[in-house]
Amino acid sequence: MDHTELKQFKTEAHNAIERNHDALRALSRLIHSNPECAMNERHAVACLTQELEKRDFAIESGICDMPTAFKASYGSGNPVIAFIAEYDALPDIGHACGHNLIATAAVAAAIGSKEAVDKMGGSIQVIGTPAEEVHGGKIMMIEHGAFSGIDIAMMMHPSTCNSATTTALSCVALDIEFFGKEAHAATHPELGINALDAMILSFNCINSLRQHLRSDMRVHGIITDGGSAANVIPAHSAGRFLVRAGNVAHMDTLRGRVLDCFKAGAAAAGARLEYRWNEQGHFAPMLNNMTMAQLYTHNMAQLGIHIPVTEPKQSFGSTDMGNVSQIVPSMHALVAIAPASESEHTHSFARYAASDNSLTQSINAAVAMAMTAIDILASPDILCAIKQEFSTKH
Repeated sequence: MDHTELKQFKTEAHNAIERNHDALRALSRLIHSNPECAMNERHAVACLTQELEKRDFAIESGICDMPTAFKASYGSGNPVIAFIAEYDALPDIGHACGHNLIATAAVAAAIGSKEAVDKMGGSIQVIGTPAEEVHGGKIMMIEHGAFSGIDIAMMMHPSTCNSATTTALSCVALDIEFFGKEAHAATHPELGINALDAMILSFNCINSLRQHLRSDMRVHGIITDGGSAANVIPAHSAGRFLVRAGNVAHMDTLRGRVLDCFKAGAAAAGARLEYRWNEQGHFAPMLNNMTMAQLYTHNMAQLGIHIPVTEPKQSFGSTDMGNVSQIVPSMHALVAIAPASESEHTHSFARYAASDNSLTQSINAAVAMAMTAIDILASPDILCAIKQEFSTKH
């Protein structure tokens, strides 16, 4: 395909998305104004699948034994390019991570790619992935084979910076329980074993550990049970902690050091420790495909938006898209919808996610994703280069 034809396909993709701008704005606002948490995203799924069904996508609802997971497909044959939609909200603070924009951008990119699929072949999908924030829904979907047969996976994520790549840490949850012995806190404290003391001592150990951690390591958590009455020595305490690291080797080391902190707390208080690593919900680090990232930055530049391939100062947590990137060549772009002074997972970021400017920035990212999909559909050599890079990194 010559340059003129390729440019025309990209122009048509841009125009198709712009023609649907009002519908996309309404979709984003509907999801934002009806925040739903993990595995309960029924309204969001209904809105998304209805929009896609109107545009001749074949809908498979409730895939992977998950009522709020779905797949919308258009076209036939290879390559199969998937745009990933997230749409779960956070408890209490709603769409403070902008998942309403992620879902809308996935639909927009799919709309923009349709005509290229009609003329060049191949397939596009929108894969609806619930529960990213709490359970890592994509991890469960991988186990059910939802990403089998997909050649490319792409998504964007609202942020405070622009980048074609994402630094995402490996993350695993650790559930902790301490068991002590009840006693009256005033009359017979010597008969008790304080399980809450064990937890607090462990927190202090974790805080001491932090000064010795690498810059790409994080440990943070909450106490979920600290006792029932102030005049009773707590016989039970519980907490949940997240342990993060930049790669698997560093994670293995950090897990041992964190667990030692809880063993020390138990020994000091005389309590019994029980713990459980949530291996099923283990978030993998993000494996960025630089070939795809460079295509995306080139296409953003065609829209007059110049962004870096990487943002050295970016700060990011963990995402189950990292798990997808370990099995499928993937791109997870960041799109600035708020100033660098802001932070995701806050009420103020949720307000940014509802703004027209944020939608505009997200739609621009969707156009660039559609253009990137067209590059891949038009050139077997590009697809080969993407897959070669993926194979080399493994």
